[in-house]
Amino acid sequence: MDQHQLDEENQRAALFHSSAPSSSLGADGEEERETVPLLSCKMADDKSDTVQVSEDTAHQISIDPWYQVGFILTTGVNSAYVLGYSASIMVPLGWIGGTCGLILAAAISMYANALLAHLHEVGGKRHIRYRDLAGHIYGRKMYSLTWALQYVNLFMINTGLIILAGQALKAIYVLFRDDGVLKLPYCIALSGFVCALFAFGIPYLSALRIWLGLSTVFSLIYIMIAFVMSLRDGITTPAKDYTIPGSHSDRIFTTIGAVANLVFAYNTGMLPEIQATIRPPVVKNMEKALWFQFTVGSLPLYAVTFMGYWAYGSSTSSYLLNSVKGPIWIKTVANLSAFLQTVIALHIFASPMYEFLDTRFGSGHGGPFAIHNIMFRVGVRGGYLTINTLVAAMLPFLGDFMSLTGALSTFPLTFVLANHMYLTVKQNKMSIFRKCWHWLNVVGFSCLSVAAAVAAVRLITVDYSTYHLFADM
Repeated sequence: MDQHQLDEENQRAALFHSSAPSSSLGADGEEERETVPLLSCKMADDKSDTVQVSEDTAHQISIDPWYQVGFILTTGVNSAYVLGYSASIMVPLGWIGGTCGLILAAAISMYANALLAHLHEVGGKRHIRYRDLAGHIYGRKMYSLTWALQYVNLFMINTGLIILAGQALKAIYVLFRDDGVLKLPYCIALSGFVCALFAFGIPYLSALRIWLGLSTVFSLIYIMIAFVMSLRDGITTPAKDYTIPGSHSDRIFTTIGAVANLVFAYNTGMLPEIQATIRPPVVKNMEKALWFQFTVGSLPLYAVTFMGYWAYGSSTSSYLLNSVKGPIWIKTVANLSAFLQTVIALHIFASPMYEFLDTRFGSGHGGPFAIHNIMFRVGVRGGYLTINTLVAAMLPFLGDFMSLTGALSTFPLTFVLANHMYLTVKQNKMSIFRKCWHWLNVVGFSCLSVAAAVAAVRLITVDYSTYHLFADM
């Protein structure tokens, strides 16, 4: 082996030892994970409120190139949720409001996520979880509150994804037999089961790898089919109604709900966890991944959202593939692609919960595909997804879930906390103007969060009075 090869081997070994959990062989010959010493992580001087956080994790970190992380972010943006944005964003806001809103939301989201990415190594150490970063800056109470907000955010995103997968399965069934036998709750239950099977076989976020490529292919399939078929329908049906529906008071609430959907469209609520998988230099590489997400990665979202609204106007379905007309086999391919992509996307948004469960309660020894580790995933992840699936089947109101998720967690996590944390850490280096700008963001997005939550709860209440638990929508 020449000197160049030796240098490469040494670099890979150094990267592995700096990122992977420490391990050793136990008496039984199996690999056991050492616990990294607990680190005090609070910036303030109040020692009674410090948070003890371990950098130990059962998942892999610091190994992914920036473009893989970019595809993870793009997979989240172009999940099957995009098939609902024509109805949930464009219909309540119209052409001007919807177009400007999507562009403005993208710019603001890019800015807020960049702020958060720059805080990843604050205090001289990496913060691989959102709650760890909040605990380092604020203390124990914000550590717990951030974890609660993030859990609600990811739980509701996963619930919505299971609803989407169920809608795709039902759409396929209706194409061949519209007899009402296979109802939406049954399709949601089947979707949850398939998502669980996938979760058992993929131990951590970095292991997705080739599945991210497949996810991109699936996304392009259903987006291209929806785009082309909507274009054809729009040409053959020239008369379209773009009037914003509802009474004056209804429009107020639906507009606020649409604003929540705008921020929901671009943000994951788990940026530090995704950034934890990226190779050093972590800030520079994360910026590359974010630019990829908000430029090339967002083009499919714009294309299908605008085309769906142009073709069907205010009558656009909350699941665009239910509106399009065309050959059965093409619509079947589109719905099947949406279903498969949703299964992969759900694993991304469930990964912070999986990491917590695996690190806290896992055995800590043996490979990820050792029998006892597989059985652990079956029990723990299966239980978590069972709860997700049950909630999805009980309340299958997809648009309402997007609004409520944006209000309760996306606004606070991505905009309020990101700006305030950056202000707290960098305040001694900021001008008065920049401080005022960040405070304006904190206050403004806090007010929007409260208003959007009220609007989303109202929408759910209206739908619940119209439908019933386990509704077949």
